[in-house]
Amino acid sequence: MAMSPETLGFILLGALLTVIFVGFPIAFTLIILGVVFGYIGLGGKVFYLMYFQTLGLMKEETLAAVPLFIFMGHLLEQAGLMERLFKAFQFIFASVKGSLFLGVLVTATLFATATGIIGASVTVIGLLAAPAMVKSRYDVALSAGVITAGGCLGILIPPSVMLVILGPVLGVSVVRLFVAAIIPGLILSALFIGYTVIRCQLNPSLGPPLPPEQRPTSSAEILRELFSGIIPLAAIIFAALGSIIAGMATPTEGAAMASTGALVLTALYRRLTWETLRAASLKTLRTSSMILFLAVASNIYGAIFARLGTATLITKTMLSFAVPPLVMIFILMAVIFILGWPLEWPAIILIFVPIFYPVVDGMGLDLVWFATLVAVNLQTAFLSPPVAMAAYYLKGVAPDWDLMKIYRGMFQFMILQVIGLLIVIFFPSVALWLPKLLLG
Repeated sequence: MAMSPETLGFILLGALLTVIFVGFPIAFTLIILGVVFGYIGLGGKVFYLMYFQTLGLMKEETLAAVPLFIFMGHLLEQAGLMERLFKAFQFIFASVKGSLFLGVLVTATLFATATGIIGASVTVIGLLAAPAMVKSRYDVALSAGVITAGGCLGILIPPSVMLVILGPVLGVSVVRLFVAAIIPGLILSALFIGYTVIRCQLNPSLGPPLPPEQRPTSSAEILRELFSGIIPLAAIIFAALGSIIAGMATPTEGAAMASTGALVLTALYRRLTWETLRAASLKTLRTSSMILFLAVASNIYGAIFARLGTATLITKTMLSFAVPPLVMIFILMAVIFILGWPLEWPAIILIFVPIFYPVVDGMGLDLVWFATLVAVNLQTAFLSPPVAMAAYYLKGVAPDWDLMKIYRGMFQFMILQVIGLLIVIFFPSVALWLPKLLLG
């Protein structure tokens, strides 16, 4: 008996999940599986499909913003901007319990507007804060949680690389997504800060104030560090994000302005050497090529999966359950959360979100709201053991910290992120109010 195309599609999906959990390189796996199963189900048409899908993706102008935003993040990392911000906030909060925790979280929130790269943020914050926290006898688990949670804010707070990828996948304006993600990002930051302040007030031994010898000698010293860090960063972000939101520039043009501003700032900080430029360019090339190659591979895979009819069958089946929209959102969020354990965010956005899109669209749910939920959810996945990438980034720069203690600290903040996700689920206006106000 001949196998139906839909059944073949389910086998294709099962094969993908199997090889992902085994640990094969995902981009090559997508292309190989797509070609093999596509040829079985569609014959020679699969090669035409591959060609047109690749060509279509290459014409997507918004994706040109990806390497530009990544380059900006790596340059500002090299410029030492985060060091200046952290030192300033460390001085400001010096007499407060948990001062280093507050310094990390406020620095991370501000630096999140300059980089959408998790690895870079967690690594730099870890290098700056971990030695100071050890010296001040801060609790290791809470320190690890603060550093990893703060570092992960960059994936959500715009201009985020993840949102640039997510917009075209869902057919939603990237500008609208940028604006929608601002309040949820700030809510998560506020939850993190509130939690650490309360913990340190209840138990000062978790994060004592800085000893007098480590505090600033004058207010002028604090102001100098603060202005040298915040004003240049604010200028870059205002020029990039402000021009995008005001409709004066496309996301790609805004990204170009931001990366140029980062280049100028690095030169003004006297950190712009040939080696700095080369390192930032190579890191950008590596990250961008991984994301964009995966985008091409998943586009091919998704087109074959859809052409076999399996995506339509999944949509019809899920819509036939006749569950309330909120229940469907909870089901989809649970699936994305679980997928976040073994998979990086580009794979989830590029492979699985297109499968869920027709269901969300069919139920008449707001796609900007759904995209914001996906973004918050994927940020949560970075802190969920056992494959929480943020833990390994931190372990790399703080090798003396026990991995189980790092996990324990991250788990506390993962719960806070789930609370943040629930706030956006039950109060959609958290994501939708600002876009309506600014963009109509």
